[in-house]
Amino acid sequence: MAKKADIGSKRLISLAPDIWVQWITQQSHLQVQEILNTEFQWIDRESDVLLKVYSPEIGEFLLLNELQLRYHQRMPRRLRAYTALAEERYNLKVYPVLINILPQSTKQIIPNRYESEILGIKAYQDYQVINLWEVDVNLVFEQKISTLLPFVPILQGGNSENNLRLAVTELRKDEQLKDLEPLLSFFASFVLDIPLIQQIMRWDMTVLRESPWYEEILKEGLQQGEQRGLQQGLQQGLQQGLQQGLQQGEQQGESVLVLRQLTKRFGEIEFSMREKIKKLPTTELEILGESLLDFSQIQDLIDWLAVH
Repeated sequence: MAKKADIGSKRLISLAPDIWVQWITQQSHLQVQEILNTEFQWIDRESDVLLKVYSPEIGEFLLLNELQLRYHQRMPRRLRAYTALAEERYNLKVYPVLINILPQSTKQIIPNRYESEILGIKAYQDYQVINLWEVDVNLVFEQKISTLLPFVPILQGGNSENNLRLAVTELRKDEQLKDLEPLLSFFASFVLDIPLIQQIMRWDMTVLRESPWYEEILKEGLQQGEQRGLQQGLQQGLQQGLQQGLQQGEQQGESVLVLRQLTKRFGEIEFSMREKIKKLPTTELEILGESLLDFSQIQDLIDWLAVH
């Protein structure tokens, strides 16, 4: 059985919190005093990390980190709420940061402020936005930002074999960083060929399925499936609709990931094959996800589909 690894946001930032905060704020004199509990009364998220920071100039304050696989339009409102909750609970000023890992599209505009107005009363919340695909990969190696090593392939200029090998080397230098290799391979799969990733490093799908990042990918299919399930539930009963929606969502989320990996490896997949893959049950999609690592040509996929 594969070793279970904690590759969530809190684990990443805790590896080198001072370096992380100094990189975020571009203030070299800041020091992290504590990683605080973010389980507010009605909010419990794995993607946010709250740090208590000390500055010789301004004293203690909080740095709220919200890491998202992809930006969602609800984030400005959520950051406003989290900021207010943190300030109220700890009685300290809060510096909120939104870190987006992957782009939704090249044309998407990501705001750095929440704004609302009702009957002449206005509410504002500024926050810093960092899009990792805009971060120069050289900064990671030059400034030794270990927290960003797993994201190297999706950083600006990071999608190369040389950078992947450099990131693996840095991770293997430190025992604490070694269990982040599956996360590095996960993000490498978005931009590099899977056989190359296999050649360079370990590929552990069991560990990846336990990570919050894999769960975020799965949610894309889950949300669509749940919506269809709810629509059917209006006719057949809410309980039955929800159950079917969840099942369809899990199956679609798995197929999205498998098709993404196949496209990266073999290029565009024929429509008929894509449709057949989408109709596979979740258990067979998981088998295909593991089997494709052994495929060397598109004919291997055709042969596999012929018997499933």
